[in-house]
Amino acid sequence: MKSSPMTKKIVAGRFKNKVLKLPSKTTTRSSKAIVLESFFNTIQFDIIDATFVELFSGSGSVGLEALSRGAKKIIFMERDNEALKILKANIAQTDPSMCEVYSGDTFSNIALVVKALQRKGEDAYFYIDPPFSIRDGMEDIYDKTIALIASLPKECVKLIIIEHMSTLELPQNIGIFTMKKSKKFGNTSLTYYFS
Repeated sequence: MKSSPMTKKIVAGRFKNKVLKLPSKTTTRSSKAIVLESFFNTIQFDIIDATFVELFSGSGSVGLEALSRGAKKIIFMERDNEALKILKANIAQTDPSMCEVYSGDTFSNIALVVKALQRKGEDAYFYIDPPFSIRDGMEDIYDKTIALIASLPKECVKLIIIEHMSTLELPQNIGIFTMKKSKKFGNTSLTYYFS
């Protein structure tokens, strides 16, 4: 049975084949299966017992895939109300005790997330998938995202992963973080930074 276009399945791990709902395409854009497959092949076993922060979460499919594959805690950040409802419904199908949701503006809430990590002395994977800048009102989204990355303290960061338009040229260095690699999948690219 094929999934309808507005759902996607968790690919691997303890919640494999759980069907996640997706918000409408007008509010969010779902990460392509090939992009996620490449990402999880890259970090594979490193994700086990790690903390994972998914900024601009949408349906939460990346974070819930990480949870399914052994991450110990997922922090979701999303401001769109429709996406938040779907995100919470998706979390309810997995393990809500291992998930935290920060609703509201990601650029404001990142300081709260960083404080929480610092309080616990934890570092995390930061998966950043901002709305593409071609969307109305999002023209400065990449500038704001780069400033957000530059503000992250080194001790809180295991790895930063940015999912972005392939036409975007990201700098070699953002603050204290250096580009490790970038991989292109048609219109979408994944770029990795670490300190």
